[in-house]
Amino acid sequence: MTLEIIKNRRSIRKYKPTPVSDEQVKALLEAAMLAPSACNTRPWRFVVITNREKLDGLAELHPYAKMLKTAALCIAVIALPKTQERDDDLPQGFWPQDCGAATQNILLQAEAMGLGSCWCGLYPKDKTQSAVGNALSVPADEVPFCLIAIGEKDEDPKQRGFYDEERVAWVR
Repeated sequence: MTLEIIKNRRSIRKYKPTPVSDEQVKALLEAAMLAPSACNTRPWRFVVITNREKLDGLAELHPYAKMLKTAALCIAVIALPKTQERDDDLPQGFWPQDCGAATQNILLQAEAMGLGSCWCGLYPKDKTQSAVGNALSVPADEVPFCLIAIGEKDEDPKQRGFYDEERVAWVR
């Protein structure tokens, strides 16, 4: 079943004007927070945006997030690098991978719930990060990692990913 969800997930850029319930949003966020992270530091927080004016504004700030104009909501993944600053230095610097795992969990949970989603990267693009960070009042010690558009799908794009045996090396 999980592989089918992975195979069916697409980046959706056109949405129907259907609201997403608070319960659905909570399930998406729970999936995100169940992602693995270095030494369980959980270097993330999330901003849920449902305000139409704010969604439209974010669509203007990010050159590849125009789909926010039709999405029901956006989840901004905000990285907390300081959570990985410890005396043992073990987890330091892994927050991009950790936030990526949380983001992927949201995308897969959305697909499992019949919702569409699209990952719009911010990190490491300083200009876009800064613009979105200012719009969402993100403190200077936090990093706007990505925006995720979410809503009811109004398109059915073809699958783009595939298994490619030529990219696999076996060490036995």
